[in-house]
Amino acid sequence: MVWAILLFLLGFVLLIKGGDWFVDGSVNIANRFHLPELLIGATVVSIGTTLPEVMVSSTAAFQGQAQTAYGNAIGSVICNTALISALTIAIRPTKTERKTLLLPVVSFFIAAIFYCLIAYLIGEFSRWTGITLLVMFVIYMFVSVRSTLKNKNKVEEAEAAEESEEGEKKKETKLWLDIVLLIVGAALIAVGAKLLVDNGTKIAAWLGVPESVIALTFIALGTSLPELVTAITSLVKGHSSLSLGNVIGANLFNIVLVCGTAITIRPFSVPVEKTFLDTGISSSFVIDIPVMIASMLILAVPSIIKGKMYRWQGIVLLILYVAYCVYQFVL
Repeated sequence: MVWAILLFLLGFVLLIKGGDWFVDGSVNIANRFHLPELLIGATVVSIGTTLPEVMVSSTAAFQGQAQTAYGNAIGSVICNTALISALTIAIRPTKTERKTLLLPVVSFFIAAIFYCLIAYLIGEFSRWTGITLLVMFVIYMFVSVRSTLKNKNKVEEAEAAEESEEGEKKKETKLWLDIVLLIVGAALIAVGAKLLVDNGTKIAAWLGVPESVIALTFIALGTSLPELVTAITSLVKGHSSLSLGNVIGANLFNIVLVCGTAITIRPFSVPVEKTFLDTGISSSFVIDIPVMIASMLILAVPSIIKGKMYRWQGIVLLILYVAYCVYQFVL
């Protein structure tokens, strides 16, 4: 048990340091290529911090554990939105770049609507559903890069004018070093999350915590730790746009990349192990999917309409998450 505790602490350290390097590398690359932080957060950073979900769901799919493959992605979206982003907003509300935010938000709801239609109308996800979700992922990345390149010249001209007025150009870090920071940071985050989840589970079992509670807390929250660490690190460093972009991008990738990969590997049906108040209706139809959609609406709509985030959004989302957890534990 001593080893489990030491490895648990090591995982925590790796997560913090990995998040620190990952944010530094991402921001430096964004500045070098004159890319908006929100866009970098919604693409590169989000892919890196979604790796644990991809690994967990893919492994579960290989082993035929449909409930884990399904619940990990949906639960991570809820956790990312109603807990991680909620904490960030409640602590430090920020302005948002509406034009940059629009693409990942609209993409998420398109993917979510498609996902929900399959779940509610058919009740099972075939391999073509997984392939369609993966195609959505490719299209999103293509459109994101194309949009960035389209607006790149305008941004460069504006920044060049500012630099000429200041009389000197800002010193840039070496590109290879930024890439190394990005890759090593992502690796440390993934390894740290695994150490924390695996050894945290052993510690919880040793303490006598029920297996269902272990699965709910350590798997769902454990795979979302990279997003949490990245969000906190970004917040501390004053890059709140990166944090927001990371959460929204990670939510989108949980649908199109995580679910798409798992379903393509081994198609599965919507889990019915847990029913809503013993009515025989899958709890996912009544609680999980509606909470996922509602939390994203609360997060995204005011941000796009008003161009800023408010503390009340964070508070409402936290209340929603607490209520969701109470339902999972008590009912």
